[in-house]
This record gives sequence, structure tokens and C-alpha cells, in this order.
Amino acid sequence: MRTLPVSVFSAVFGATTTMALPALAQTDVWALLGDVQVDEIVTDTSYEVKKTFPKQLEDGIRALKITGYAMPLTPGDAISELILVSDMGTCPLCGGADHGTSLQVKLSQPLIGFEDGARITVQGNLSAVRDTTTWQSAVLENAVLVDL
Repeated sequence: MRTLPVSVFSAVFGATTTMALPALAQTDVWALLGDVQVDEIVTDTSYEVKKTFPKQLEDGIRALKITGYAMPLTPGDAISELILVSDMGTCPLCGGADHGTSLQVKLSQPLIGFEDGARITVQGNLSAVRDTTTWQSAVLENAVLVDL
């Protein structure tokens, strides 16, 4: 078993509720996401990912605002889902095997003419991902673009 503070994405998402909490500073948001502990348990017959969430993230956070560098999850002119990272050098979609904390963002309205790697600010509802088959720890849903 190994324990790592990571946040990565997968195609499978868990459902959670969210509650309103005081606004977090941008550095606090990335630190909060990075504080999720992930235990990967692999046996001859099973695979399981156990996650321990910081108290502030356990029930989710409504109207969370976060700034980072964005890469679309799928190609095309209308982008509905993207990965947000605090530093492009740690982007899991940019070629390197080693990466840092990332956040999947599901937009309420697609972005048209989006430039890969653009620094953006989005606001949405942050939920913990409790799925035991993925290392993904959080997703920002119903997000809107605040600043480009």
C-alpha cells in the first residue's frame, strides 16, 4: 500500500453533495486539493483506491472560485470539460509522466475558440470523488468562466 497526496482524473465520477463555505484564497484551494490522501491497495485479485479528504472538502464547496492553466479533455471548437492545473509544468495531459494536482472542470456552457494552456478563473461546485476505482479526488461541476 502507498499513500500519496494527489488529485488526478478518470472517466468515472462519484456523486456527492455540496455545502456553502467561506471563500478560500487561490493558494488555499490548490493546497486543499493537494491534501487529499490516496491509498492504492493492489492484491492478486483486487484493486481499490481509498481516499481521505480534508474536512473542508468532505461535503463539497459551492461557488468555489479557482484560477489555473487549462487544457481541454477532448478536441474540438466547443470545450465543455477541461483539466485545470496550478502550473503548466505539472499538467497530466502535457506529456510528462510526473504530474501534480489537477482538477477536472465541467463547464455549464461550452467555451468557443479556447486556447490550450490559457490561464483562466472558473467558479463552480466542488465535489469530492469517492469512486474507489480512480485516483481522481475532486471535480468542479456547473462551472462558469469568470476571467480569461
